[in-house]
Amino acid sequence: MKRSADAMETKPVFLTREQREKLALERRQAAVTDQRRSAIDILQSLPRPPPPPPPSNPPRDSSSSSHHRDSSDRDRERDRDRDRDRERDKDRDRERRRDDDSRRDRDRGRDRDRGDSSRRESDRDRDRDRDRDRDRDRDRERGDREKDRLEKMAEREREKELEAIKEQYLGSKKPKKRVIKPSEKFRFSFDWENTEDTSRDMNTLYQSPHEARLLYGRGFLAGIDRREQKKVAAAHEKETRAEQRRKAGVDDRPEDDAVDKKQADAAAKYDAFDMRVDRHWTQKSIDEMTERDWRIFREDFNISYKGSRVPRPMRKWSESKLGTELLRAVEKAGYKEPSPIQMAAIPLGLQQRDVIGIAETGSGKTAAFVLPMLSYITRLPPISEENEAEGPYAVVMAPTRELAQQIEEETVKFATYLGIKVVSIVGGQSIEEQGFKIRQGCEVVIATPGRLLDCLERRYAVLNQCNYVVLDEADRMIDMGFEPQVVGVLDAMPSSNLKPENEDEELDAKRIYRTTYMFSATMPPAVERLARKYLRNPVVVTIGTAGKATDLITQNVIMTKESEKMSRLQKILSDLGDKTAIVFCNTKKSADFRAKDLDKAGFRVTALHGGKSQEQREISLDGFRNRRFTVLVATDVAGRGIDIPDVAHVINYEMPSSIDTYTHRIGRTGRAGKKGMATSFLTLENTDIFFDLKQMLTQSNSPVPPELARHEASKFKPGSLPDRPPRRNDTVYATH
Repeated sequence: MKRSADAMETKPVFLTREQREKLALERRQAAVTDQRRSAIDILQSLPRPPPPPPPSNPPRDSSSSSHHRDSSDRDRERDRDRDRDRERDKDRDRERRRDDDSRRDRDRGRDRDRGDSSRRESDRDRDRDRDRDRDRDRDRERGDREKDRLEKMAEREREKELEAIKEQYLGSKKPKKRVIKPSEKFRFSFDWENTEDTSRDMNTLYQSPHEARLLYGRGFLAGIDRREQKKVAAAHEKETRAEQRRKAGVDDRPEDDAVDKKQADAAAKYDAFDMRVDRHWTQKSIDEMTERDWRIFREDFNISYKGSRVPRPMRKWSESKLGTELLRAVEKAGYKEPSPIQMAAIPLGLQQRDVIGIAETGSGKTAAFVLPMLSYITRLPPISEENEAEGPYAVVMAPTRELAQQIEEETVKFATYLGIKVVSIVGGQSIEEQGFKIRQGCEVVIATPGRLLDCLERRYAVLNQCNYVVLDEADRMIDMGFEPQVVGVLDAMPSSNLKPENEDEELDAKRIYRTTYMFSATMPPAVERLARKYLRNPVVVTIGTAGKATDLITQNVIMTKESEKMSRLQKILSDLGDKTAIVFCNTKKSADFRAKDLDKAGFRVTALHGGKSQEQREISLDGFRNRRFTVLVATDVAGRGIDIPDVAHVINYEMPSSIDTYTHRIGRTGRAGKKGMATSFLTLENTDIFFDLKQMLTQSNSPVPPELARHEASKFKPGSLPDRPPRRNDTVYATH
């Protein structure tokens, strides 16, 4: 019986679920109570802790929360008593200081009648009292700082205790592991990119692929102009015969030259079959041009449009609808054939259409907007005393002073034949003189955005009758931070003459609408945003590829070290002889140093950057144009739009950080149909531009240095990750 009783006592008791929950709740409540009691004891042991804020996640237990509320009330009451004592001490100090001041005033009044010795004694007492008060204030401030430091320490300790309690009972947040699907783990990209084709970089044979010669040059490919094919075949045959004679060591004979000339003349003519197909557009009048001819014309000049109701481009100056005086001015200026951007943009400007022109650098964009602008002004009444106070008829904005002055020279070249007055407003000159010129009356104002906005804000100029706006190098103006100034100028113009937003609505031919031109070699998103706000149904004219340099420029990229740049630069400039060259640097300081080094080496060099005065910049540019200097060391001030004729070589001594700036820099050569050379010194610090530079060199069939082709930065665009599946042992975390 005794053994059975012991077995009954030691037999485990099975509790119900409610009993187990109640027992666990009681244990947790007891643990929380003990923990909080220890935390309160620690806080009370610290000197003067601040009142604790309510915990972010209080325990669910009602008894624990009431106990914590009582302790927090006691702490709050204790802090109130402490604050009252502190205020009482401050009042006592204030009363004591006031009594001391009144006592000193009485002493001063009593000592005022005494002699000089007593006055000096009272001054010494006053200084002693002032020093004593200053020491007392300094001690009080030091004590207050110490109190604040101790209170902050107590607050930090309390936060640590609360975090520990919260982590113990609630657990810490751990990042959830993302499960990678098998389809993502073993993903294969079927897209073929141009950068993956390394044959152009590694093998020179792929850079000039050999085309098939059908029937040894006597065959033709369908769908391609037969006459052009015959010209290519005749040239190829001539080169082959010359190569054979050179290998055999036979001199050229007059009979062979006659045969080559006869074949070339035959290739330039249409045979009977060609006549049966069609004639070339160059031999047709404008009335005989078919839709196919216009398409071939646009392809020949690489012209593309984006917009509705686009007029036909003009083929030559005589077919344009410009006035007789303007055509005479064009002829005297030496413009024999219009450039592609002029062919496309001038007919649009004559119809008062808004235009966004994207063309290669050196393509004649200035005349493309100046001629329609002058044609528009000739239809308006001349500026006289009655309307000169209303402001100019047209405004042209450019990012730099040099570009604005260059546009002014180009505009004056045509405007003198029409009696139109042109005024340039740029920084570095007296704004009062410029305002006086505007008040005297002018039809065209060419300005930088900042100076023009200053004139408008100071009431030197108004734009009440300005309905023609040109933004040249718009992307450069946005990059330089001129967007607020450009918007301010555009908002200062009358808005009642904006075109209707409905592009199907016909424009009234008798009414004058605001016409806005935007020109640039590139079109970043900021410029597109500006165009959407201020342009109405614009026609986007693209010549070639946006952001691409002209094919007339030979690009050479040299991988080098920083210490070898100057010796390479001097060798290149020595080989040029009397030809001109522009050396680009990234900073004003670097440009000055390079100019001094080249000057010591015996080169005729000048520097151009934003740190020089307007007069110095004009002297440098004029000296370089007149060949007094053969080398111009410049920053990006000279990188946009400035037209300096016959620049043989552009050297990027320091590479820019963006491919757009590189495009504009090398565009200073190879202008107006002439060939040019661009050399760039590349170092391993220029990895930001490696990818875009390799793409540009590949597209233009220029040699890519092996170091650039193999570099990791040239394989992926900056900021993007390689398109590879994650490795199997990679751990990927995702927060939720």
